[in-house]
Amino acid sequence: MSDANWLFTLAEVAAKLPPHSEPLRFAVARQHGTMMLGLYAPRGPDTQTPHEQDELYVVATGSGHFNKDGERRAIAAPDVIFVEAGVSHRFEDLSDDFSAWVIFWGPPGGES
Repeated sequence: MSDANWLFTLAEVAAKLPPHSEPLRFAVARQHGTMMLGLYAPRGPDTQTPHEQDELYVVATGSGHFNKDGERRAIAAPDVIFVEAGVSHRFEDLSDDFSAWVIFWGPPGGES
């Protein structure tokens, strides 16, 4: 049997984000097993710390830079970023309209 909640629009998940006054804005769209899909739209400095799971970011709107373990690159929609579990990373110099889908999956420590 198919789950009815399998399609996620940017607008409906963005409506679940905390107010713009919150610096680390994140909303969960769906969890299934070890997988979690969310929308990340930070405002101000990105102070996130390394995560226990592997993750993918899909830039949905806007642009900026991504710093992964000291390597900084320009990013813009619709770029995709892969970050291994435990690796230091953060978004920098983001446009006011920046948002990214984020997908976490797998066991703590990441997949080998």
